[in-house]
Amino acid sequence: MKKLINKVDSIVDEMLDGMTAAYPQYVKRLEGLNVLVRAKGATPKVALVSGGGSGHEPSHGGFVGRGMLDGAVAGEVFTSPTPDQVYEAVKAVNGGKGVLLVIKNYTGDVMNFEMAEEMAADEGITVEHVIVADDVAVENSTWTTGRRGIAGTVLVHKIAGACAESGAELSEVKRVAEKVIANVRSMGMAVNACTVPAAGKPSFELAGDEVEIGIGIHGEPGTHREKISDVNNIADKLLEKIFAEGIYAKGDEVAVLVNGMGGTPLMELLVANKHVKAVVEGRGLKVAKTIVGNYMTSLDMEGFSVTLLKLDDELKKYLDAPADTPAFVQF
Repeated sequence: MKKLINKVDSIVDEMLDGMTAAYPQYVKRLEGLNVLVRAKGATPKVALVSGGGSGHEPSHGGFVGRGMLDGAVAGEVFTSPTPDQVYEAVKAVNGGKGVLLVIKNYTGDVMNFEMAEEMAADEGITVEHVIVADDVAVENSTWTTGRRGIAGTVLVHKIAGACAESGAELSEVKRVAEKVIANVRSMGMAVNACTVPAAGKPSFELAGDEVEIGIGIHGEPGTHREKISDVNNIADKLLEKIFAEGIYAKGDEVAVLVNGMGGTPLMELLVANKHVKAVVEGRGLKVAKTIVGNYMTSLDMEGFSVTLLKLDDELKKYLDAPADTPAFVQF
């Protein structure tokens, strides 16, 4: 295993300090905690907190800033953050208007974030939560009951964050987040698995001519393996499963997110996006916004996921609203 690290057990700690060193205008770290919050502190609006295991960078700390998250909680690599860390994040960002927790549908995340919500409620802080489950690949998986939450979570951060920034009440921010969740679908694939530093070996093995279809973001294997083919054919298979959901109709406007898994060159993601756009438009849909890059990764996994979000005027407005964070800037 080759990794540019110092010690396995200090990776997350050093990564968080490295982020604050790089982006002090955006984020600060709560002392003694794996929590990043906005550098300027809590503001009198609804606050958003998200998080999960590390290894998905720039998620989640990279989205702390104006128009997106107020706080991000980092667990160890692919491990849910503890309830007390989430609780401290909630306390730190609460500006008196309540806090919305955005949780990816993994058993540990759901349990620990909901425990933190109860702890905060005992302190008189109003907290609500939403659970993102956008992955169409599998119904249940290694760490979930129900569908996994993957790259579509980034669009929940963006749209719910913009809604909160506009001054909306907590109930309204939650409603908008739930609308995104109801209309977003994703699916991913891998050319090569990721290597968790503590494990020292790939999470699954692929032959030189194989790809894995339907992977998760924690190094989970997918639904099946097949011989590698051109990227257009692979993208078709991901889109076929997404369109099979039946929520997209001719004339709809959609946002497209072509998300790198961490080890895929931008060149290859852009080639995939060219075909994704052509297929989507060929079905009579209009691509209103395209986002391409690494947003919800799986360490050094080589591969990509495709996310489609059906838009209406409200979601479009918030998706197009300004954002200013380390990993997502839009004016």
